[in-house]
Amino acid sequence: MIEFRKMHGLGNDFVVLDSRIKSVNLSLEQIRLIADRHLGIGCDQIMIMHPAKTSGDIYLQMLNADGSEAGACGNGTRCVASILLSELNKPKVHIETLSGVLSAYYKNNMIAVDMGPACFLPEDIPFSNADLNLDDLLYVPFPEVLSQTATLVSMGNPHAVFFVSDCEAIELEVLGPLIENHAYFPHRANVEFVQRLSDQTFRMRVWERGAGITMACGSGACAAAVAGARLGLVKGEVEIKLDGGSLWIEILADYHDVLPKESSGKNRVIMTGPVSYSFSGQITDLLSEAGKGMTQ
Repeated sequence: MIEFRKMHGLGNDFVVLDSRIKSVNLSLEQIRLIADRHLGIGCDQIMIMHPAKTSGDIYLQMLNADGSEAGACGNGTRCVASILLSELNKPKVHIETLSGVLSAYYKNNMIAVDMGPACFLPEDIPFSNADLNLDDLLYVPFPEVLSQTATLVSMGNPHAVFFVSDCEAIELEVLGPLIENHAYFPHRANVEFVQRLSDQTFRMRVWERGAGITMACGSGACAAAVAGARLGLVKGEVEIKLDGGSLWIEILADYHDVLPKESSGKNRVIMTGPVSYSFSGQITDLLSEAGKGMTQ
């Protein structure tokens, strides 16, 4: 039996499992079944809380619906942070992830996460195309897919950000998987289409690596804001409007003029947004009952 919580940030939904006392080890088949919206609980990602490995409050493992492991998930981190902030009764919690330690805290009755530095070099993404000979991935062409270029950003996971005139006109279900699985990306990529509504407001639609179209993506919103800053479109805090609602992204670096060093304490991206609890339950038999063993 495994106890779970179902939570979401703007409709970007998660099954949260606690492996701190009783170890949780899932097979690929079990991961996919839990995430299945017909045979399982259904979610974009599974968040597993483990005992901390170093100085954090926990280690957070992030699993995509297809069973692959994610290096970053902003909305999932905020959901888990809301559990820890309440549980530990601390003003700030520190969450270890595959990509580093993230801090989270309450802000304006929402949950804010310091997502750390944004990175842009080919090895950061990672990006692979020697023929292009690009040292800076500000304008990356995808001529066989669409006419717009992308700005590539790593927020601990890879993002290809396209600024377009009309987000709603984009055939996301067609272009998303083509770009996610493009030969440029040895580890695949998340794909964001972003439309500028005003100086401080942007509309974004997202195709997530390993999950497909989702209602929101926290790391994607951060990548979109950073890409906008690099292109001279964004300064300070901006609102990113997603299918599920809004996230607020604050950029604590000048990404327009320089490639900031990861070691710089001023190179940070802060994401703030709401968290919602849906329900909790127990998973009793994942495989032999094909998901029918879940009780709420």
